[in-house]
Amino acid sequence: MNVEYTGRQYEITPAIRKQVEHGLGKIKKIFGENFESHVILTAEKYRQIAEITVLVRDHSIVGAAEGTEMTMVVGEALGRIERQAIKYKARWRARKRHQRRKWAAAQPRERALQVAVGASATTAVPVVVHTYPALVRTTEAHVVPAQDAVALRPMRLEEAIKEAEFRDREVFVFRDEKGKIKVLHRTKDGKMELIEAP
Repeated sequence: MNVEYTGRQYEITPAIRKQVEHGLGKIKKIFGENFESHVILTAEKYRQIAEITVLVRDHSIVGAAEGTEMTMVVGEALGRIERQAIKYKARWRARKRHQRRKWAAAQPRERALQVAVGASATTAVPVVVHTYPALVRTTEAHVVPAQDAVALRPMRLEEAIKEAEFRDREVFVFRDEKGKIKVLHRTKDGKMELIEAP
C-alpha cells in the first residue's frame, strides 16, 4: 500500500497521517495490499478540502469532501471510499463467479433440449423442452404487522367493504355480528372476495 500525500496551502500533520492510514487500513482489508492511494489536502480561507484517490486494478475510486475542519473532512472522504470499495468488490465477485462459457456449454445443451415428437420419422415435429434452474432463489419474508387491516369492532359485510375501500387495503379481516371471522380479499381484477373462517 503506497500512500502519496499532497498539501495545498496546508501542512500535513502526524495526526492527519495517522487518521488516513487508519482509514486506508480498512480498505486494505477489502482489497489487500494491491492498491495505491493519493491524498490531496487543500485549505482555502475557511474551507478545508480532502480528495483521496485509490487505484485498484486500473480502476480508480475517488472520495472527496469539504468542510470547516480537516479531521472531519478526511473522515468523510474515507467513509465514501470505503462504501465505494465494498460496492466495487461485490461487483467484481459477482462478475468473477458467473463465468460465461459461450461455445463449450451452449452446444451440448441445445442438442439435449431438442426432441422430435411424432409417430414416424416423416411426421416427426421438433419440440424444444425447457428446463428449470437447479437452484431456486428464495427471498426471506419481511413480515410487518399491519394494524389497519383488522377491524376491532363487529361489522356487517357492507360496512367492511366500505372500510376496506376507505383504508385502501388488499386484505381486510373483520368479525360479523355473530362473531365469525371473515376476510375480504381484493383480486387482481379489482373484485372483492369474501373468505369465511370456520
